[in-house]
Amino acid sequence: MARPGRLGVGIIGAGKVGAVLGAALRAAEHAVVGVSAVSEASRERAENLLPGVPIMEIQDIVERSELVLLAVPDDALGELVAGLAKLRAWQPGQLVAHTSGRFGVGILNPVRAVGAIPLALHPAMTFTGMSLDLTRLMDCTFGVTADAAMLPIAQALVVEMGAEPVVIAEADRTLYHASLAHSSNHMVTLVAQASQMLREIGVETPESMLGPLLRATLENALASGESALTGPVARGDVGTVSAHAQALKEYDGGAGGDVLAAYQAMARATARRAGNRGLLRPEQLNEIDEALGAEPKAPEGN
Repeated sequence: MARPGRLGVGIIGAGKVGAVLGAALRAAEHAVVGVSAVSEASRERAENLLPGVPIMEIQDIVERSELVLLAVPDDALGELVAGLAKLRAWQPGQLVAHTSGRFGVGILNPVRAVGAIPLALHPAMTFTGMSLDLTRLMDCTFGVTADAAMLPIAQALVVEMGAEPVVIAEADRTLYHASLAHSSNHMVTLVAQASQMLREIGVETPESMLGPLLRATLENALASGESALTGPVARGDVGTVSAHAQALKEYDGGAGGDVLAAYQAMARATARRAGNRGLLRPEQLNEIDEALGAEPKAPEGN
């Protein structure tokens, strides 16, 4: 017997996020009635994570669903919502949730206009699009935005998927998303840069060297905040900072030119924050800034 309150769910976008969240809702005994998938990769993902769920046209999915989950890129969301509104696809009382971090419920105004219920459910997690993501959801939070009366519905859906809802105000969505992108996406860039440099000086498995260091750093930073800060910038070791900048300037001559710029930007930000905590004197901040040198110019044509 089906549990009370189970919904017919339609998934628009069988990317890494949509397919996984669809599988999580299915595990909570909601019925996934259809999924949209265009590319071969998305079709394969739908088959693996949502076996037996038919691949359907978007308008047909909306017509048959009590909850529509829009798991599409940020820049495509507004046009998709408006286009379906012009087709009069949205239905009164229908739940319409998107997974964009950048947007709240304002972008779903065409949904609200016909009496459907807009929800913003953004998982603060990076996805692989594989079944292991379902386990990771258990340790994940969602940034949730909804009208006050509908907030319990949004929170309940997140809890059913095994995660924890955290309410984000509509006006704060972009800053919320920027904070996550800055930390997660730029971490990948930093690790890639560090791995590349180590590999080019002969370290065969950079991940073995970086893994323990970075895991400990992340754990310390999450537990202790900026009091965990260490390294030559925080200590005011101007000579070491200068040597780093010079070595990276020479290295960047044959490596695309992005490593020095990243080091300079993060070192300057680190120095400012260390200064604000009283770890560095004003004259040390000036010396570090000079040691870092001028920011490299972008290549011609960029």
